[in-house]
Amino acid sequence: MNKKITVSAPGKLMLFGEHAVVYNHSCLVTAVSQRMRTIVEILETPSFVLNAPDVKISNYEKLIKNVGKGEIPKGAMFIEIAVKNFKARYGLKKGIKITTKSEFSSLFGFGSSSASTVCVLKALAELFGKKLSNKQLFDLAYKTVLDIQGRGSGFDIAAAIYGGTLYFQTGGKTIKLLKLKSLPLLVYYSGIKADTVLLMNQVKNLSQKFPAQIETIYNGIGEIIPLAQKMLVKNDWLAAGELMNINQGYLSALGVSTQKLSDMIYAVRENGGYGAKLSGAGGGDCIIGFAPQAKLTTIKKAVEKAGGKVINVKTNAEGVRIEK
Repeated sequence: MNKKITVSAPGKLMLFGEHAVVYNHSCLVTAVSQRMRTIVEILETPSFVLNAPDVKISNYEKLIKNVGKGEIPKGAMFIEIAVKNFKARYGLKKGIKITTKSEFSSLFGFGSSSASTVCVLKALAELFGKKLSNKQLFDLAYKTVLDIQGRGSGFDIAAAIYGGTLYFQTGGKTIKLLKLKSLPLLVYYSGIKADTVLLMNQVKNLSQKFPAQIETIYNGIGEIIPLAQKMLVKNDWLAAGELMNINQGYLSALGVSTQKLSDMIYAVRENGGYGAKLSGAGGGDCIIGFAPQAKLTTIKKAVEKAGGKVINVKTNAEGVRIEK
């Protein structure tokens, strides 16, 4: 039995379907090349030790039998609850030490919590000889997210596990890999860290006030997904960009766009881009778009003038893997 293992998983970017995916609609999501790396080692002592420097967790320790109990620092939450869920399902007599290292800043909203959750569960399964299918791994990681947030679709968990570009339905009812030759996505960071749970609650409150109207918006977003899927597979970036513009209109109506995100989006659109939208919960994080190659320099300057920053990521990245 190995005593130590390194696992990595990719981050994600939502292409189409934010917010609606939480309420039983589908979405399109792509895995990005920046990865979360996690080293898990078995200890001789019955302790749970965590080092996660990216979220300022250093030598956080408790007895393995107390995992998931008492006060848990925010930065340790996903990993500790993942360990608790693994322990509840498969037992865990030994102590473990976990060290995480992120290639992407947790500021970017690339799904670092989900990637680290997936890494830890995959590593524990491998270390303790539990053969988990991708779907079983998804279900355990998704339970962890729901235990912490109370609500969530699981698309970022799916991206971390399966990689590539996925058609995904809430809770993993359908997880389908798209056969894409390329995905020349523009990605720009707003400089603002979004609070996903706050924004989800904001939209939920709006839907309680105007249920029929918000349901109409979700249905509209849902209807974009099969069309967008066709355009991505056909490499029709013009049509995909135009659908992004429509999706962005719905997200603005939900109240999750901001002046800064709009300024960045219009910088893409007004300088020759095919289309752009926010990616993720809104309020900050990234915008994404499609544009002709010849316009990229002009667009970059315009987005930087609007306060955005280019993020160089490769899309359609490989899912969770054991590192040699």
